[in-house]
Amino acid sequence: MPGKPVTDQQVRIYMRDRHRHSQRAAAARAGFSERTGRRIETDPRLPSQRQPERGRTVPDPLEAVWEPVLLPILENDPAVQAVTLLRHLQMTDPDAFPDDRIRRTLERRVRAGARLSAACATGARFYGEARDVIFRQTPEPDRMALSDFTDAKELGVTIAGEPFAHRLYHFVLAYSGWEHVGVVLGGESFTALAENLQNALWTLGGVPREHRTDSLSAAYRNLDREAAEDVTRRYEGFCAHYGMSASRNNSGEAHENGAVESHNRHLKTAPDQALILRGSRDFADVADLRRFVDQLVSRRNRRRDVAVQTEAATLRPLPARRTTDFTEIVTRVTRTGGFLVHGVFYSAPSRLMYASGESRGRGA
Repeated sequence: MPGKPVTDQQVRIYMRDRHRHSQRAAAARAGFSERTGRRIETDPRLPSQRQPERGRTVPDPLEAVWEPVLLPILENDPAVQAVTLLRHLQMTDPDAFPDDRIRRTLERRVRAGARLSAACATGARFYGEARDVIFRQTPEPDRMALSDFTDAKELGVTIAGEPFAHRLYHFVLAYSGWEHVGVVLGGESFTALAENLQNALWTLGGVPREHRTDSLSAAYRNLDREAAEDVTRRYEGFCAHYGMSASRNNSGEAHENGAVESHNRHLKTAPDQALILRGSRDFADVADLRRFVDQLVSRRNRRRDVAVQTEAATLRPLPARRTTDFTEIVTRVTRTGGFLVHGVFYSAPSRLMYASGESRGRGA
């Protein structure tokens, strides 16, 4: 057919039939013109062997920065990702790299340079036990915020040279992806959730209609029935103070917290990549680490500015004041002038010996 390229298979058919048929007949059997047959006989190579290599049609956008800027970072730590290199370029030279248009080019260059192409191949799974069908979730502005905790042990952070065990509290708006992250020194508790959730809402400046968490199983761990019911009442009271409905995922169904679980995967990657660029995982103190996390999250939120503005306009106003985000414990001062809170001994003024009093503490 006119304008349709000749295939390798057509050439093979033509060359085979040419031994027994005329040029016109062999060309007709192969599906092209006699003129094409004459051209093939002057150059019997297959079409795939005659195709010239396609050269670069546009200038290399990475030519000025690949070897002097990006390659040394990759050589220092091959785990660095292309998107991390792109954010580094956008911070150091925002005029030259104002958007994400070179992201795909950079990803291809990193894969080729690190020789990871073979590792990127994945196989589809068609056999085995039946799996649950998970339907796509379509979020609406202001409808839902989600909270979760993630263990930050994999980041390998140290404080003044000492290993620092901590968790990251993660709050995210399902529609816009706006995030708030808090460094939690203790475990997953109601106090840690309440303090960090409250900080997130006041930083955001508004309140969504619904707040969803996982089943809060970690907060209920080692609690008797009465204490567990108290945590439930306090959580519901907290949400009522802000006018949010409280919801939870079914136990073991992490995909129901889909937005925050997805962001959590990125949250574990983003600090790791930022720490690679920083060149050190050691911080002077906890305040220094919190500044680092705040700056990282602020950069991530700026990239969602349009969606955040859309959602912010639909959020409900904050209440007139904050609510309780600490735990109150009634304890008795001993004759030695001290008292115990969660197994930790504290000193008290001697005048309080044998007296009972309240202790207020936070989980982060």
